[in-house]
Amino acid sequence: MEDDTRTPAEKAHPGPATESSAPVASSPTTTSAAGTNSSGPLPLRHGHELPFVAAPSSYLRPKPISRTMSDNRASGPLDKEQMQGLRGVREFLKVRTSYDVLPLSFRLVVLDNNLLIKKSLNILIQNGIVSAPLWDSQNSAFAGLLTSTDFINVIQYYCQFPDEIAHIDQFRLSSLRDIERAIGVLPLETVSVHPMRPLYEACRRMLKTRARRIPLVDRDDETGREMVVSVITQYRILKFIAVNNEQYTMLLKKPVRELGLGTYKDLATATMGSSVLDVIHLMVKYNISAVPIIDKDNRVLNLFEAVDVIPCIKGGAYDELSATVGEALSRRAEEFGGIYTCNEDDRLDAIFDTIRKSRVHRLIVVDDDNRLKGIISLSDILKYVLLYGEEDDDIRGN
Repeated sequence: MEDDTRTPAEKAHPGPATESSAPVASSPTTTSAAGTNSSGPLPLRHGHELPFVAAPSSYLRPKPISRTMSDNRASGPLDKEQMQGLRGVREFLKVRTSYDVLPLSFRLVVLDNNLLIKKSLNILIQNGIVSAPLWDSQNSAFAGLLTSTDFINVIQYYCQFPDEIAHIDQFRLSSLRDIERAIGVLPLETVSVHPMRPLYEACRRMLKTRARRIPLVDRDDETGREMVVSVITQYRILKFIAVNNEQYTMLLKKPVRELGLGTYKDLATATMGSSVLDVIHLMVKYNISAVPIIDKDNRVLNLFEAVDVIPCIKGGAYDELSATVGEALSRRAEEFGGIYTCNEDDRLDAIFDTIRKSRVHRLIVVDDDNRLKGIISLSDILKYVLLYGEEDDDIRGN
């Protein structure tokens, strides 16, 4: 949320019905982490043999692109069709609310701010989620969002203060801000949006704060207290656009190369033999949430994401961070859908078609030999859809 509750996005609807709206999740029983074989690599489940790359670039090209691609340009006026598609999507976002993005039925897990960090990790794993809103029960108020970044901060704290390892299990979620200060990390802005505000507003707020997900927070009419309704992610928003706006997304026919979509310089990479801790350090150094895994010829083998850190420290096993990336990736859930690649000549309408059909959180840009060229995040796509042509926008360049 760049992670969520692992359920598909629905078509636009008037409003959802929740299965649970309890403000605090109870502590589950702790289960042991998956064992590793100290004498060799972790045995791989069927379908997880390495290298594991799902949906090659050809998946994004269901039919050949007949038009001649223009030269790569950093910027330029949109043709009439492209602009019509973007305007259509933007108008849609202005008339739909954040509430509309939610599926008809969903589950919400909210964690009490006084919960032990170790127990919160187990709750995420047992519920198959990678983030959760935090609740300050003393003040009956929304207290932020727990994400994989917070666990990476705990790991950084462990690395900087190894003598404190004995106390880490006693840290509570309310200690996360203290951990950020101790390791010199700027705290993320606590951002939320009212569920009935235009979806366009939520998107802009996410882009301005560089958040990949945003909680929907309402206020009880009788008590005046805040209520956490749900959390929406960039993925769910883009899926919502793709499902309900095919008549506009099909007009976005310019290729990735011409749009300049994504990052292509100073890419952080790792190998299957790199340690998990080394990859975490790369994420912190470059302020990124995913690292492409390549071979000696720069061919893409897989992708290590921030959410992959969560099962690595299950049960507080911080000493297992010396395991290799290959071993860590073999612990992914059976339903993991793989990673998605594209080519610089793939068009944006094809990418939206893939988002409509599949769970995509980022795309790795490769050449015809599967060599790494760049990476496109959902933030890149959302920023282009919302801001291209808005030259005076204060978000542009952030």
